Amino acid sequence: MIFLLVLLQFSALQVPILEPDGALYAGIAKTMVLKHDYLNLYADGHEWLDKPHFPFWMAAISFQLFGFHTWSYKLPAILFLLMGAWYTYRFAKVLYGDNTARWAVCILLTAEHVVISNNDVRAEPYLTGLIIAAVYHFYKSIGRSWSYHLVLGALFTACAIMTKGIFALVPVGAAVGGHLLFTRQWKTIFSWQWVVAFVLIAVFITPELYALYRQFDLHPEKVVFGKTGVSGLRFFFWDSQFGRFMNTGPIKGAGDPFFFFHTLLWAFLPWPVMLYAAIIIFFRKWKQQQEFYCICGALATFALFSLSKFQLPHYLNIIFPFFSILTAQYILSLHTDKGLRFFRSTQYTVIILLAVAGVLIDLLYKPAMGYAWLIPAAALIVLYMLLHYWLDKSTKEAVFYRTIAMSILLNLYVNTILYPDMMQYQSGSEAASYANATLPGTPVTLYQNNSYSFEYYLNAPVTRTDTAATGVVLTTRENLPSLKEQGYDYTLIHSFPNFYISKLDLPFVRKATRASALGERMLIRVKKVSP
Repeated sequence: MIFLLVLLQFSALQVPILEPDGALYAGIAKTMVLKHDYLNLYADGHEWLDKPHFPFWMAAISFQLFGFHTWSYKLPAILFLLMGAWYTYRFAKVLYGDNTARWAVCILLTAEHVVISNNDVRAEPYLTGLIIAAVYHFYKSIGRSWSYHLVLGALFTACAIMTKGIFALVPVGAAVGGHLLFTRQWKTIFSWQWVVAFVLIAVFITPELYALYRQFDLHPEKVVFGKTGVSGLRFFFWDSQFGRFMNTGPIKGAGDPFFFFHTLLWAFLPWPVMLYAAIIIFFRKWKQQQEFYCICGALATFALFSLSKFQLPHYLNIIFPFFSILTAQYILSLHTDKGLRFFRSTQYTVIILLAVAGVLIDLLYKPAMGYAWLIPAAALIVLYMLLHYWLDKSTKEAVFYRTIAMSILLNLYVNTILYPDMMQYQSGSEAASYANATLPGTPVTLYQNNSYSFEYYLNAPVTRTDTAATGVVLTTRENLPSLKEQGYDYTLIHSFPNFYISKLDLPFVRKATRASALGERMLIRVKKVSP
């Protein structure tokens, strides 16, 4: 079963990179390789200061090895996520045994937002692997005078910091420190090994600090966020993290303290009810618990995110390994008739709801591939039939594996049928593919318009302008009159329907109303009209 779940993570490897963030990050890594510059970050044709370097370095290495493809951008992120699954297994095994460890991995790899994030790749797959790896190695280093685990724990923590910033210390520090505090291991809390760990982390993050210092602190004349004198180091240590948390930095949001409570209901499908039950039972049996790593690492981070003014659903992914271990341990602890009935009724309800949701989405959207989804469906039906005969319907195992089977079926449909069909409406990647085939090597200008996917997929230089330019131009229909006003004429090369697939809504999903939800981008050839 775990083998099938691993394959599921790769099922969207060829689905074009989603805009905006995924395509933006892919473009930054591509620019690194093209410029042979791995210290300075550029986006939109100018200096870029937002995320640290580590994910871009990993993508750039993949590009160097395999070239610029969809799959070569997604591959390293998926590998880091699978590393996280491996460490989830190792950590759960030493805490609760092999069976809990295997179930925890299954829960992690079916968590809905984990599967989504392996398609819409940002920083979270990297963080998910790095944070649980760091916690595992720090756990293994406890009580030892010296251990390579301490070095590895510091290295993985440093890589997490170079992925998202210093707040990556929170889940790692809360998991390890919280357990030591609640188990009253005072001698270990004040051990010299944590001083060594902080020194090692500081050493390991020096590549990030050097890169930021070189690009920004040495050049206060550069304009960033509309200002000069911007310090990359200050942004890394303060504005990027505390600035977002307190809403005082250049990037602002509007936080809702209950946002992640309801986000979990879909992001952790098909297991959210079991997770909430696991946490409630954990607190009810607080004095009987044998470990506090998972609860402390997960809830401290959850609380931090909930109090932050800047919130996005994928932030939670980094603590899903902890949630998965808690959930697996809770499910396997159910032995009473009441507990087993609760598990069966809950998960069979979730299975039915997922099946209904999948059918409704297919009927509303009506993908052009028609009923090709019956192929993976048939394979899953066969799997289900086997499970039906191998497992008694009343056992936990039967319910557990049927839940997994439904998750595989739904996500396989989404990754192999639904998303590939939807991506025809991401005009940037479609226009780049068309230009590569019909206008190979031709530079293109983005006029009063932006598309990160176009820039990544086009095998030619891309420039941006708010004033008219001659040559091949990608723009929107709304911008065409301004070209005429500036004395330019144009001929249409090709037009492309446009919709931001990462921001789905009902008018787009429903085929009957889709046309009204679409915008349009146009590839045109522009020339100056003679006076």
